[in-house]
Amino acid sequence: MTLPPAVSGARLLVGHTWEFLRDPGELVRRGHAEHGRVFSVRLPGRPGVVLLGQDNAKFFHAESDALRLSIREAYPFLRHMFGHNTFWLAPHEEYLRQRAVLAPQFCPRRITRHVAEMDRRTTALIDSLPETGTVELTDLLGPLVIEIATSLFLGDDAASRFRRLLTEFRAFADGMDPLLPGWVPARHLLRSHRARDRLRRITSALVAERRAIPAEEPDFLELMARAPFQDDLLVDLVVMLVWVGHETTTGHLCWALTDLLRHPEELRRVHDDAFLGRALQETERLHPVTPFLTRVATVDIPHETCVIPRGASVMLHPGVSHRDPAVFTDPDSYRPDRFLTEPASALQAFGGGIHRCLGEHFAQLEMKVVLRRLVERMEMRLLDPDPVTVKGHRSNWPRRPCRVAYAKKARPFLPT
Repeated sequence: MTLPPAVSGARLLVGHTWEFLRDPGELVRRGHAEHGRVFSVRLPGRPGVVLLGQDNAKFFHAESDALRLSIREAYPFLRHMFGHNTFWLAPHEEYLRQRAVLAPQFCPRRITRHVAEMDRRTTALIDSLPETGTVELTDLLGPLVIEIATSLFLGDDAASRFRRLLTEFRAFADGMDPLLPGWVPARHLLRSHRARDRLRRITSALVAERRAIPAEEPDFLELMARAPFQDDLLVDLVVMLVWVGHETTTGHLCWALTDLLRHPEELRRVHDDAFLGRALQETERLHPVTPFLTRVATVDIPHETCVIPRGASVMLHPGVSHRDPAVFTDPDSYRPDRFLTEPASALQAFGGGIHRCLGEHFAQLEMKVVLRRLVERMEMRLLDPDPVTVKGHRSNWPRRPCRVAYAKKARPFLPT
């Protein structure tokens, strides 16, 4: 059995573990430079195999669909953040059952009905700000993302309860530790557990109240409450949807706005819907919020001239794949119009196959609404002109400080 060639720099006993935890992007870039698009890293307990590029991504998703690569075994930290039977963690047939219940709520026809509410919430946020000021982008946009998702899927009462919980969601995200088991009493894991328990209590109360007093027009929460799920699973599914949407959409939205503010000639084009879609794709290419897509091999899998052994962690790294000069010309430059001729299908951050993100269309629509309204209502200037990505394995948000100075524009007079 021949593993793909290993990246240099492995240390005695611990292999590449510390570098993988501290700066995985640098490790992957070195592996790419040394060995091309397929290589291995030494991780505790199992080898890791990194696959880069569009063809390898297709292989990765095809093998996942065939169950030769398992998502269930790939994210052990999720087992202490959610129940062991929740979505990706469930056996395959149960995962498909849960996905089938959730999927209709995210179809494009249904989510386009939400535009007016997205716009109302964004406008209300802008109206609540002083006429001029300075804001930290994640502090501005994180609560808005939570408020939009909770109001549309769980109701206005849920939005009021979740609105002030940004710190709880960030503490919950501290549980994304690929090394330490969830039972270890480390400070960040204890923070995550406390946040998890509070989010569960709030969600459980919302479900109970909705069951007692149904809404006049059934919404997502009511449909979920009627679904054939045990209460613990239902609560974990709701928390999962809000948290995952917050993690990914907040990061993507912050990067999209910083990209546009750094390119004023492109900023002026945000009212063109087709352009704005390309701008969001370009931000996804340059700043994918998901650091890795990971699976675990359930059997030995021949690939090219190597064998991926059973039990190996198999990873895509969108951040490196998206800057492949063989796919994207001038790959380090911000050029939204590249997608007029270059393949958006090469983007990897939303996954693929049976595990492609359910909320992709909702997130794209939400980001378009928020960006348009912000640009329409405010003059903005990026105070930290060269934002960088946070290090480690949390979602790839801009590292703080990432501040914007703003001044509201005069609203046009609208005759009665």
